[in-house]
Amino acid sequence: MTEFWETSFIKNQTMWGFEPADSAILTKDYFKEKNVKDVLIPGIGYGRNAKVFMENGMDVTGIEISKTAIELARESGLKIPIFHGPVSDMPFDGRQYDGVFSYALLHLLSEEERVKFIRDCYGQLKPGGHMVFTTISKEAPMYGKGTQLGENYYEIMEGVKMFFYDRESIKRDFGDYGLVEVTEMMEPHKNAEGKPPFPFMVITCRKEI
Repeated sequence: MTEFWETSFIKNQTMWGFEPADSAILTKDYFKEKNVKDVLIPGIGYGRNAKVFMENGMDVTGIEISKTAIELARESGLKIPIFHGPVSDMPFDGRQYDGVFSYALLHLLSEEERVKFIRDCYGQLKPGGHMVFTTISKEAPMYGKGTQLGENYYEIMEGVKMFFYDRESIKRDFGDYGLVEVTEMMEPHKNAEGKPPFPFMVITCRKEI
């Protein structure tokens, strides 16, 4: 996975543009309502979803597997702590955060990695903190394509393995981690005109005080 993303960022650079995803904007509103002051973003990439939180008074810390993506973030003026490494190596620090936001990362992990990632994110939440994950839905057009590796789990192209979530699998994976709400949304490709939006699941959790 490290090699895949490093190659992708070397080749495609700021491939998604700099406008934040719609789900990041919605999460920003939710975090503001909940008085979130500091946010951990695993899989921060080159930071396109970080700035919407920063512009609204929140401190952001990132985790990113691609060294090139971190360099692109620095070139764009992003001066925040970013840990270099895979989310499977979490936690990178001993801090706890008011909020965790994970965009389009969870579905790229294996079952074992997903379990650890969710547990680690929850572990880095302060009591009463909130975490929001956006992940691909079974309604996505690539569901069922490529080589099946397991239930709802496919290698859709060489090096890209995806787990496709539905409400049942979300309840199973997040049931012990303060699951509050699951909503569905169509996430547009803001940097690719004419490309149809992807159906995403937005998973919101709250840690007990």
